[in-house]
Amino acid sequence: MSSASSAVSIGIDFGTSNTVVALAADDRRVEAIRFDHGGQRHSVYVSALCFWEDRPGAGAQAEGGPWAIEQFLEGRHVYRFLQSFKTFAASSSFNTTQVFRQRYKFEDILAAFLRTLARHGGEKFGFEAANITVGRPVRFAGGNPDEALAMQRYRAAFERLGAGHARYVYEPVGAAFSFARRLERDATVLVADFGGGTSDFSVMRFSRAGGRLRAEPLGHAGIGIAGDTFDYRIVDHIVSPRLGKGSSFRSFDKVLPVPSGHYTNLARWHQLAMMKSNGDLRELRELARTALKPELLEDFITIVDLDLGFALYRSVSDAKVALSAQDEVDFRFKGGGVEIGADITRKQFESWISDDIARLGATVDKVLAEAGITARDVEKVFLTGGTSFVPAVRRLFAERFGNERLMSGDQFESIAYGLALIGHSPDPDRWTAS
Repeated sequence: MSSASSAVSIGIDFGTSNTVVALAADDRRVEAIRFDHGGQRHSVYVSALCFWEDRPGAGAQAEGGPWAIEQFLEGRHVYRFLQSFKTFAASSSFNTTQVFRQRYKFEDILAAFLRTLARHGGEKFGFEAANITVGRPVRFAGGNPDEALAMQRYRAAFERLGAGHARYVYEPVGAAFSFARRLERDATVLVADFGGGTSDFSVMRFSRAGGRLRAEPLGHAGIGIAGDTFDYRIVDHIVSPRLGKGSSFRSFDKVLPVPSGHYTNLARWHQLAMMKSNGDLRELRELARTALKPELLEDFITIVDLDLGFALYRSVSDAKVALSAQDEVDFRFKGGGVEIGADITRKQFESWISDDIARLGATVDKVLAEAGITARDVEKVFLTGGTSFVPAVRRLFAERFGNERLMSGDQFESIAYGLALIGHSPDPDRWTAS
């Protein structure tokens, strides 16, 4: 483990899709930890974990971030791959998961992931540092999230790494502190943080007195709709039908629809690999034998068999990003003899996510109501996270607040920077969220 100085404040933004660590020195200079992988330096550490055994019974080894994806795609061992596991933090129905011969609780998974993060983080980063601030969502993902359970699990994971002293702060509050460095006068700020699994909103009042920045939290709200949700809309409308969703099969003298449950596995690319062991792939093969369009199910089987989920989702994500800059994209996926192609217009995409946008808008209204203000009282709106660049999302805020009040920050580093700065604020513990 490294030996980070206690004079350094560490901010950890553990996200559904990506994790970023920032360091703030006493002079309030901030830098992100860089990870060397594939001949490049990255500030973003993919929130993924891969377990494997070199030989049966030898004990599981673990790797995280881009190294986890690399291990999984190399396919030299039997693996257990986990991604987006933050979405289970507040789930009371998630107790343990089997990893070879051992059962892992959520805190076991998070602690294992954080150990890989520290291992690759270099000498500047260590959990023994006295000043650590960790981000948490305003609202955890899930239909009925248990916030207290999630925080209990977070604390247990960090305690195992010797960081039981870490404080926990709402992620958009971290983003607000990062943004506040750019303020030239007192302002009421709405911060919108769009992650992979959740979108969180905070209203803050910033003022300067005696040369020091002061901040007052006015309201917080969150919802489990974010970038992954938008990806899945493309999957559900373009990919799933091409792989047999909505098609039929024969059962004796009846024609029945192919069970849609198999297509929920397409919500996360790594879940496709699990179909090999849970019986789903076997059932798909049986359905294909009597399907009216067997070639569709056979392509689904090929994608699972050849572990093409990662490449498929990269194509989906690329299409979503391209639609932020273009009115139309040519979606194309090719692999293992499977080809999926379709033209997607921005208008189509926006119709698919329209209900999601409406729910985001309702959550913005909720945070303003909690703060006791109206849109007219908000002087600046700070948007962060990749989904903030989706035109329909930006339009939501422009219509409420006007383009002139909208500002953007680094889509990945803003929260971690702000969390690190909070550690050096006059009273960092006042920002702690339970």
